[in-house]
Amino acid sequence: LFLSTFTLAVSAGAVLLLPFSIISNEILLSFPQNYYIQWLNGSLIHGLWNLASLFSNLCLFVLMPFAFFFLESEGFAGLKKGIRARILETLVMLILLALLILGIVWVASALIDNDAASMESLYDLWEFYLPYLYSCISLMGCLLLLLCTPVGLSRMFTVMGQLLVKPTILEDLDEQMYIITLEEEAIQRRLNGISSTVEYQTGELERELEKVKSKKTNLERRKKASAWERNLVYPAVMILLLTETSISVLLVAFNILYLLVDETAMPKGSGGPGIGNASLSTFGFVGAALEIILIFYLMVSSVVGFYSLRFFENFTPRKDDTTMTKIIGNCVSILVLSSALPVMSRTLGITRFDLLGDFGRFNWLGNFYIVLSYNLLFAVVTTLCLVRKFTSAVREELLKALGLDKLHLSNNPRDSETKPSANGHQKTL
Repeated sequence: LFLSTFTLAVSAGAVLLLPFSIISNEILLSFPQNYYIQWLNGSLIHGLWNLASLFSNLCLFVLMPFAFFFLESEGFAGLKKGIRARILETLVMLILLALLILGIVWVASALIDNDAASMESLYDLWEFYLPYLYSCISLMGCLLLLLCTPVGLSRMFTVMGQLLVKPTILEDLDEQMYIITLEEEAIQRRLNGISSTVEYQTGELERELEKVKSKKTNLERRKKASAWERNLVYPAVMILLLTETSISVLLVAFNILYLLVDETAMPKGSGGPGIGNASLSTFGFVGAALEIILIFYLMVSSVVGFYSLRFFENFTPRKDDTTMTKIIGNCVSILVLSSALPVMSRTLGITRFDLLGDFGRFNWLGNFYIVLSYNLLFAVVTTLCLVRKFTSAVREELLKALGLDKLHLSNNPRDSETKPSANGHQKTL
Protein backbone atom coordinates (compact mmCIF):
# COMPACT_ATOMS: atom_id res chain seq x y z
CA LEU A 1 0.00 0.00 0.00
CA PHE A 2 2.86 2.40 0.80
CA LEU A 3 4.56 1.60 -2.52
CA SER A 4 1.31 2.21 -4.41
CA THR A 5 0.83 5.53 -2.60
CA PHE A 6 4.38 6.56 -3.48
CA THR A 7 3.74 5.62 -7.14
CA LEU A 8 0.61 7.79 -7.21
CA ALA A 9 2.64 10.66 -5.70
CA VAL A 10 5.22 10.27 -8.48
CA SER A 11 2.35 10.28 -11.02
CA ALA A 12 1.03 13.54 -9.57
CA GLY A 13 4.54 15.01 -9.74
CA ALA A 14 4.86 13.99 -13.40
CA VAL A 15 1.51 15.63 -14.18
CA LEU A 16 2.43 18.87 -12.37
CA LEU A 17 5.93 18.95 -13.87
CA LEU A 18 5.11 20.64 -17.17
CA PRO A 19 2.62 23.23 -15.78
CA PHE A 20 5.11 24.14 -13.02
CA SER A 21 7.86 24.63 -15.60
CA ILE A 22 5.65 26.81 -17.82
CA ILE A 23 4.46 29.05 -14.96
CA SER A 24 8.03 29.28 -13.59
CA ASN A 25 9.30 30.49 -16.94
CA GLU A 26 6.65 33.22 -17.07
CA ILE A 27 7.37 34.30 -13.47
CA LEU A 28 11.10 34.58 -14.19
CA LEU A 29 10.30 36.69 -17.26
CA SER A 30 8.00 38.98 -15.27
CA PHE A 31 10.34 39.39 -12.25
CA PRO A 32 13.90 38.85 -13.53
CA GLN A 33 15.68 40.77 -10.72
CA ASN A 34 13.36 40.02 -7.80
CA TYR A 35 15.33 38.79 -4.77
CA TYR A 36 12.54 36.47 -3.59
CA ILE A 37 12.47 34.62 -6.94
CA GLN A 38 16.19 33.79 -7.08
CA TRP A 39 15.59 30.23 -5.84
CA LEU A 40 13.49 29.58 -8.95
CA ASN A 41 16.05 28.94 -11.69
CA GLY A 42 16.82 26.65 -14.59
CA SER A 43 18.94 24.21 -12.60
CA LEU A 44 16.10 23.60 -10.13
CA ILE A 45 13.57 22.89 -12.89
CA HIS A 46 16.06 20.70 -14.77
CA GLY A 47 16.74 18.78 -11.55
CA LEU A 48 13.01 18.23 -11.00
CA TRP A 49 12.66 16.75 -14.48
CA ASN A 50 15.57 14.39 -13.81
CA LEU A 51 14.08 13.37 -10.46
CA ALA A 52 10.68 12.72 -12.07
CA SER A 53 12.35 10.53 -14.69
CA LEU A 54 14.40 8.70 -12.04
CA PHE A 55 11.46 7.98 -9.75
CA SER A 56 9.25 6.97 -12.69
CA ASN A 57 11.86 4.39 -13.70
CA LEU A 58 12.19 3.26 -10.08
CA CYS A 59 8.43 2.78 -9.65
CA LEU A 60 7.89 1.08 -13.01
CA PHE A 61 10.80 -1.35 -12.94
CA VAL A 62 11.46 -1.93 -9.22
CA LEU A 63 8.79 -0.86 -6.73
CA MET A 64 5.60 -1.99 -8.50
CA PRO A 65 7.04 -5.39 -9.57
CA PHE A 66 8.29 -5.80 -5.99
CA ALA A 67 4.80 -5.03 -4.65
CA PHE A 68 3.16 -7.52 -7.02
CA PHE A 69 5.60 -10.37 -6.31
CA PHE A 70 5.44 -9.62 -2.58
CA LEU A 71 1.68 -10.17 -2.64
CA GLU A 72 2.13 -13.52 -4.40
CA SER A 73 5.07 -14.71 -2.29
CA GLU A 74 4.83 -17.14 0.61
CA GLY A 75 8.50 -17.76 1.40
CA PHE A 76 10.81 -20.56 0.29
CA ALA A 77 10.20 -24.06 1.56
CA GLY A 78 12.22 -24.85 4.64
CA LEU A 79 12.45 -21.25 5.83
CA LYS A 80 10.51 -19.79 8.70
CA LYS A 81 7.34 -18.16 7.41
CA GLY A 82 7.11 -14.41 7.84
CA ILE A 83 7.85 -11.04 6.28
CA ARG A 84 11.59 -11.71 5.88
CA ALA A 85 11.00 -14.94 3.98
CA ARG A 86 8.53 -13.25 1.68
CA ILE A 87 10.90 -10.32 1.04
CA LEU A 88 13.72 -12.75 0.27
CA GLU A 89 11.59 -14.66 -2.22
CA THR A 90 10.46 -11.41 -3.84
CA LEU A 91 14.04 -10.15 -4.26
CA VAL A 92 15.11 -13.44 -5.81
CA MET A 93 12.16 -13.27 -8.23
CA LEU A 94 13.07 -9.70 -9.21
CA ILE A 95 16.72 -10.64 -9.85
CA LEU A 96 15.70 -13.63 -11.97
CA LEU A 97 13.22 -11.48 -13.91
CA ALA A 98 15.87 -8.81 -14.56
CA LEU A 99 18.33 -11.46 -15.77
CA LEU A 100 15.66 -12.97 -18.00
CA ILE A 101 14.82 -9.61 -19.64
CA LEU A 102 18.50 -8.73 -20.03
CA GLY A 103 19.19 -12.11 -21.63
CA ILE A 104 16.28 -11.71 -24.07
CA VAL A 105 17.52 -8.26 -25.08
CA TRP A 106 21.08 -9.57 -25.42
CA VAL A 107 19.99 -12.40 -27.73
CA ALA A 108 17.72 -10.07 -29.73
CA SER A 109 20.56 -7.56 -30.13
CA ALA A 110 22.92 -10.31 -31.30
CA LEU A 111 20.40 -11.58 -33.86
CA ILE A 112 19.21 -8.23 -35.20
CA ASP A 113 22.20 -5.90 -34.84
CA ASN A 114 25.38 -7.90 -34.24
CA ASP A 115 27.60 -4.87 -33.79
CA ALA A 116 30.32 -4.32 -31.23
CA ALA A 117 28.97 -0.86 -30.34
CA SER A 118 25.45 -2.15 -29.74
CA MET A 119 26.74 -5.02 -27.61
CA GLU A 120 28.93 -2.71 -25.55
CA SER A 121 25.99 -0.38 -25.00
CA LEU A 122 24.24 -3.16 -23.08
CA TYR A 123 26.95 -2.98 -20.42
CA ASP A 124 26.08 0.65 -19.78
CA LEU A 125 22.69 0.13 -18.15
CA TRP A 126 22.35 3.60 -16.64
CA GLU A 127 23.24 5.68 -19.71
CA PHE A 128 21.79 3.56 -22.49
CA TYR A 129 19.70 0.55 -21.50
CA LEU A 130 17.37 2.10 -18.92
CA PRO A 131 16.74 5.34 -20.91
CA TYR A 132 16.05 3.25 -24.01
CA LEU A 133 13.68 0.99 -22.08
CA TYR A 134 11.93 4.01 -20.58
CA SER A 135 11.70 5.49 -24.09
CA CYS A 136 9.81 2.38 -25.20
CA ILE A 137 7.51 2.64 -22.15
CA SER A 138 6.94 6.32 -22.97
CA LEU A 139 6.04 5.44 -26.56
CA MET A 140 3.56 2.85 -25.28
CA GLY A 141 2.12 5.46 -22.91
CA CYS A 142 1.74 7.97 -25.75
CA LEU A 143 -0.01 5.36 -27.88
CA LEU A 144 -2.32 4.59 -24.94
CA LEU A 145 -3.01 8.32 -24.58
CA LEU A 146 -3.73 8.48 -28.31
CA LEU A 147 -6.39 5.83 -27.73
CA CYS A 148 -7.80 7.16 -24.44
CA THR A 149 -7.77 10.94 -24.88
CA PRO A 150 -10.13 11.25 -27.91
CA VAL A 151 -12.57 8.85 -26.21
CA GLY A 152 -12.27 10.83 -22.98
CA LEU A 153 -12.81 14.18 -24.73
CA SER A 154 -16.17 12.97 -26.05
CA ARG A 155 -16.99 11.13 -22.82
CA MET A 156 -16.41 14.27 -20.71
CA PHE A 157 -19.72 15.73 -21.90
CA THR A 158 -21.60 12.68 -20.59
CA VAL A 159 -19.69 12.65 -17.29
CA MET A 160 -20.33 16.35 -16.63
CA GLY A 161 -23.96 15.85 -17.62
CA GLN A 162 -24.26 13.21 -14.90
CA LEU A 163 -22.58 15.42 -12.28
CA LEU A 164 -24.50 18.60 -13.06
CA VAL A 165 -28.21 19.34 -13.05
CA LYS A 166 -29.64 19.65 -16.55
CA PRO A 167 -32.15 22.39 -17.49
CA THR A 168 -35.80 21.36 -17.18
CA ILE A 169 -37.18 22.26 -20.59
CA LEU A 170 -40.73 21.03 -21.27
CA GLU A 171 -40.45 18.65 -18.33
CA ASP A 172 -42.77 18.15 -15.37
CA LEU A 173 -40.60 16.96 -12.49
CA ASP A 174 -43.57 16.54 -10.15
CA GLU A 175 -45.23 14.13 -12.56
CA GLN A 176 -42.01 12.17 -12.98
CA MET A 177 -41.57 12.00 -9.21
CA TYR A 178 -45.14 10.70 -8.86
CA ILE A 179 -44.56 8.00 -11.50
CA ILE A 180 -41.23 6.86 -10.08
CA THR A 181 -42.71 6.72 -6.55
CA LEU A 182 -45.56 4.50 -7.77
CA GLU A 183 -43.09 2.25 -9.54
CA GLU A 184 -40.95 1.98 -6.39
CA GLU A 185 -43.98 1.07 -4.28
CA ALA A 186 -45.11 -1.54 -6.82
CA ILE A 187 -41.70 -3.22 -6.89
CA GLN A 188 -41.53 -3.14 -3.08
CA ARG A 189 -44.95 -4.84 -2.81
CA ARG A 190 -43.93 -7.52 -5.30
CA LEU A 191 -40.71 -8.04 -3.39
CA ASN A 192 -42.57 -8.47 -0.11
CA GLY A 193 -44.99 -10.93 -1.68
CA ILE A 194 -42.36 -13.22 -3.23
CA SER A 195 -41.15 -16.14 -1.15
CA SER A 196 -37.53 -15.99 -0.05
CA THR A 197 -36.92 -19.36 -1.70
CA VAL A 198 -37.23 -17.84 -5.18
CA GLU A 199 -33.72 -16.42 -5.21
CA TYR A 200 -33.60 -15.50 -8.92
CA GLN A 201 -36.76 -13.36 -8.86
CA THR A 202 -35.73 -11.75 -5.57
CA GLY A 203 -32.32 -10.76 -6.95
CA GLU A 204 -33.84 -9.33 -10.14
CA LEU A 205 -36.39 -7.28 -8.20
CA GLU A 206 -33.73 -5.97 -5.79
CA ARG A 207 -31.57 -4.79 -8.69
CA GLU A 208 -34.60 -3.18 -10.31
CA LEU A 209 -35.47 -1.47 -7.03
CA GLU A 210 -31.93 -0.07 -6.73
CA LYS A 211 -32.21 1.42 -10.23
CA VAL A 212 -35.56 3.01 -9.41
CA LYS A 213 -34.17 4.47 -6.16
CA SER A 214 -31.20 5.90 -8.07
CA LYS A 215 -33.54 7.56 -10.58
CA LYS A 216 -35.65 8.93 -7.71
CA THR A 217 -32.55 10.39 -6.04
CA ASN A 218 -31.56 12.12 -9.28
CA LEU A 219 -35.05 13.55 -9.71
CA GLU A 220 -35.04 14.85 -6.13
CA ARG A 221 -31.68 16.50 -6.73
CA ARG A 222 -32.94 18.14 -9.93
CA LYS A 223 -36.06 19.32 -8.14
CA LYS A 224 -34.09 20.91 -5.26
CA ALA A 225 -31.58 22.63 -7.58
CA SER A 226 -31.92 26.39 -7.99
CA ALA A 227 -32.83 28.04 -11.29
CA TRP A 228 -29.27 29.42 -11.63
CA GLU A 229 -27.77 25.98 -11.23
CA ARG A 230 -30.14 24.44 -13.76
CA ASN A 231 -30.19 27.11 -16.44
CA LEU A 232 -26.74 28.71 -16.20
CA VAL A 233 -24.12 26.32 -14.80
CA TYR A 234 -24.89 23.38 -17.09
CA PRO A 235 -24.82 25.34 -20.41
CA ALA A 236 -21.70 27.25 -19.28
CA VAL A 237 -19.81 24.03 -18.47
CA MET A 238 -20.85 22.40 -21.76
CA ILE A 239 -19.70 25.46 -23.73
CA LEU A 240 -16.41 25.49 -21.79
CA LEU A 241 -15.78 21.80 -22.57
CA LEU A 242 -16.58 22.34 -26.24
CA THR A 243 -14.28 25.38 -26.38
CA GLU A 244 -11.35 23.56 -24.76
CA THR A 245 -11.77 20.56 -27.06
CA SER A 246 -11.97 22.78 -30.15
CA ILE A 247 -8.86 24.73 -29.10
CA SER A 248 -6.96 21.46 -28.59
CA VAL A 249 -7.87 20.23 -32.08
CA LEU A 250 -6.96 23.60 -33.61
CA LEU A 251 -3.57 23.63 -31.87
CA VAL A 252 -2.86 20.14 -33.20
CA ALA A 253 -3.86 21.25 -36.71
CA PHE A 254 -1.51 24.26 -36.53
CA ASN A 255 1.25 22.01 -35.19
CA ILE A 256 0.86 19.74 -38.23
CA LEU A 257 1.42 22.77 -40.47
CA TYR A 258 4.48 23.79 -38.42
CA LEU A 259 5.91 20.28 -38.75
CA LEU A 260 5.56 20.44 -42.52
CA VAL A 261 7.28 23.82 -42.94
CA ASP A 262 9.63 24.16 -39.95
CA GLU A 263 12.08 21.59 -38.55
CA THR A 264 12.29 23.33 -35.16
CA ALA A 265 8.71 22.24 -34.40
CA MET A 266 9.98 18.71 -33.70
CA PRO A 267 9.62 17.75 -30.01
CA LYS A 268 13.19 16.47 -29.76
CA GLY A 269 15.06 18.57 -27.20
CA SER A 270 16.78 21.30 -29.22
CA GLY A 271 18.48 23.23 -26.42
CA GLY A 272 16.30 26.34 -26.63
CA PRO A 273 16.84 29.73 -25.03
CA GLY A 274 16.58 28.28 -21.51
CA ILE A 275 14.33 28.96 -18.54
CA GLY A 276 13.40 32.61 -18.04
CA ASN A 277 14.89 33.94 -21.29
CA ALA A 278 11.90 33.86 -23.65
CA SER A 279 8.15 33.30 -23.37
CA LEU A 280 6.86 29.91 -24.45
CA SER A 281 3.62 31.36 -25.79
CA THR A 282 2.84 34.05 -28.37
CA PHE A 283 0.24 35.55 -26.02
CA GLY A 284 2.53 35.70 -22.99
CA PHE A 285 1.11 34.92 -19.56
CA VAL A 286 -2.44 34.45 -20.89
CA GLY A 287 -1.25 31.91 -23.45
CA ALA A 288 0.76 30.08 -20.78
CA ALA A 289 -2.31 29.90 -18.52
CA LEU A 290 -4.33 28.50 -21.45
CA GLU A 291 -1.66 25.86 -22.06
CA ILE A 292 -1.77 24.79 -18.40
CA ILE A 293 -5.58 24.51 -18.50
CA LEU A 294 -5.41 22.41 -21.66
CA ILE A 295 -2.74 20.11 -20.18
CA PHE A 296 -4.87 19.40 -17.09
CA TYR A 297 -7.95 18.97 -19.29
CA LEU A 298 -6.14 16.42 -21.46
CA MET A 299 -4.97 14.50 -18.39
CA VAL A 300 -8.48 14.30 -16.90
CA SER A 301 -9.89 13.33 -20.30
CA SER A 302 -7.29 10.61 -20.76
CA VAL A 303 -8.12 9.07 -17.35
CA VAL A 304 -11.86 9.21 -18.13
CA GLY A 305 -11.24 7.68 -21.54
CA PHE A 306 -8.99 4.99 -20.05
CA TYR A 307 -11.74 3.74 -17.75
CA SER A 308 -14.37 4.14 -20.50
CA LEU A 309 -12.66 1.67 -22.84
CA ARG A 310 -14.27 -1.76 -22.87
CA PHE A 311 -10.98 -3.51 -22.21
CA PHE A 312 -10.43 -1.55 -18.96
CA GLU A 313 -14.03 -1.33 -17.71
CA ASN A 314 -13.50 -4.08 -15.11
CA PHE A 315 -10.25 -2.35 -14.12
CA THR A 316 -12.10 0.56 -12.51
CA PRO A 317 -11.45 0.74 -8.74
CA ARG A 318 -14.50 0.60 -6.50
CA LYS A 319 -14.82 1.61 -2.88
CA ASP A 320 -14.37 -1.31 -0.47
CA ASP A 321 -14.35 -3.73 -3.41
CA THR A 322 -10.88 -3.50 -5.00
CA THR A 323 -8.16 -6.11 -4.64
CA MET A 324 -4.58 -5.06 -3.97
CA THR A 325 -3.49 -6.53 -7.29
CA LYS A 326 -5.98 -4.32 -9.10
CA ILE A 327 -4.78 -1.30 -7.10
CA ILE A 328 -1.19 -2.00 -8.22
CA GLY A 329 -2.35 -2.31 -11.83
CA ASN A 330 -4.23 1.00 -11.60
CA CYS A 331 -1.18 2.74 -10.11
CA VAL A 332 1.04 1.47 -12.93
CA SER A 333 -1.48 2.57 -15.56
CA ILE A 334 -1.83 6.05 -14.07
CA LEU A 335 1.97 6.36 -13.83
CA VAL A 336 2.41 5.42 -17.50
CA LEU A 337 -0.27 7.92 -18.57
CA SER A 338 1.10 10.75 -16.41
CA SER A 339 4.71 10.12 -17.49
CA ALA A 340 3.67 10.25 -21.14
CA LEU A 341 1.57 13.42 -20.68
CA PRO A 342 4.48 15.93 -21.03
CA VAL A 343 5.71 14.06 -24.10
CA MET A 344 2.23 14.04 -25.67
CA SER A 345 1.69 17.74 -24.91
CA ARG A 346 4.99 18.65 -26.60
CA THR A 347 4.42 16.26 -29.52
CA LEU A 348 0.95 17.69 -30.22
CA GLY A 349 2.17 21.28 -29.97
CA ILE A 350 0.00 22.11 -26.93
CA THR A 351 3.14 23.73 -25.47
CA ARG A 352 6.52 24.75 -26.91
CA PHE A 353 8.46 23.88 -23.75
CA ASP A 354 11.51 21.76 -24.65
CA LEU A 355 11.56 18.51 -22.71
CA LEU A 356 14.35 18.37 -20.14
CA GLY A 357 16.37 15.53 -18.66
CA ASP A 358 15.74 12.03 -19.96
CA PHE A 359 12.38 13.16 -21.38
CA GLY A 360 14.21 14.92 -24.22
CA ARG A 361 16.42 11.90 -24.98
CA PHE A 362 13.64 9.66 -26.28
CA ASN A 363 14.78 8.25 -29.62
CA TRP A 364 11.40 8.29 -31.35
CA LEU A 365 10.88 12.03 -30.71
CA GLY A 366 13.35 12.78 -33.50
CA ASN A 367 11.49 10.68 -36.08
CA PHE A 368 9.51 13.04 -38.32
CA TYR A 369 7.11 10.39 -39.63
CA ILE A 370 6.18 9.08 -36.16
CA VAL A 371 5.52 12.60 -34.84
CA LEU A 372 3.52 13.66 -37.91
CA SER A 373 1.47 10.44 -37.89
CA TYR A 374 0.76 10.91 -34.17
CA ASN A 375 -0.57 14.44 -34.74
CA LEU A 376 -2.70 13.39 -37.72
CA LEU A 377 -4.19 10.41 -35.87
CA PHE A 378 -5.01 12.51 -32.81
CA ALA A 379 -6.75 15.20 -34.86
CA VAL A 380 -8.72 12.72 -36.98
CA VAL A 381 -9.75 10.39 -34.13
CA THR A 382 -10.76 13.28 -31.84
CA THR A 383 -12.86 14.86 -34.59
CA LEU A 384 -14.57 11.55 -35.38
CA CYS A 385 -15.33 10.90 -31.69
CA LEU A 386 -16.88 14.36 -31.28
CA VAL A 387 -18.92 14.06 -34.48
CA ARG A 388 -20.15 10.64 -33.39
CA LYS A 389 -21.00 12.00 -29.94
CA PHE A 390 -23.05 14.98 -31.14
CA THR A 391 -24.79 13.14 -33.97
CA SER A 392 -25.73 10.00 -32.04
CA ALA A 393 -29.28 11.22 -31.25
CA VAL A 394 -29.92 12.22 -34.88
CA ARG A 395 -28.49 8.91 -36.09
CA GLU A 396 -30.73 6.92 -33.77
CA GLU A 397 -33.82 8.84 -34.91
CA LEU A 398 -32.93 8.25 -38.57
CA LEU A 399 -32.46 4.54 -37.94
CA LYS A 400 -35.80 4.44 -36.15
CA ALA A 401 -37.51 6.30 -39.00
CA LEU A 402 -36.05 3.89 -41.57
CA GLY A 403 -37.02 0.88 -39.48
CA LEU A 404 -33.42 -0.18 -38.92
CA ASP A 405 -33.41 0.30 -35.15
CA LYS A 406 -34.03 -3.42 -34.59
CA LEU A 407 -30.73 -4.24 -36.26
CA HIS A 408 -28.82 -2.63 -33.33
CA LEU A 409 -26.61 -0.57 -35.63
CA SER A 410 -26.12 2.04 -32.92
CA ASN A 411 -23.57 1.41 -30.17
CA ASN A 412 -25.45 3.55 -27.65
CA PRO A 413 -29.02 2.28 -27.75
CA ARG A 414 -31.54 4.00 -25.62
CA ASP A 415 -33.61 2.19 -23.09
CA SER A 416 -36.14 0.01 -24.74
CA GLU A 417 -39.77 0.98 -24.50
CA THR A 418 -40.56 -2.46 -23.16
CA LYS A 419 -38.66 -4.70 -20.82
CA PRO A 420 -39.36 -8.19 -19.47
CA SER A 421 -40.89 -8.45 -16.05
CA ALA A 422 -40.06 -11.04 -13.43
CA ASN A 423 -42.64 -13.54 -14.79
CA GLY A 424 -41.27 -13.35 -18.34
CA HIS A 425 -44.06 -11.22 -19.86
CA GLN A 426 -43.45 -7.86 -21.52
CA LYS A 427 -44.29 -4.87 -19.37
CA THR A 428 -45.00 -1.59 -21.18
CA LEU A 429 -43.63 1.46 -19.39
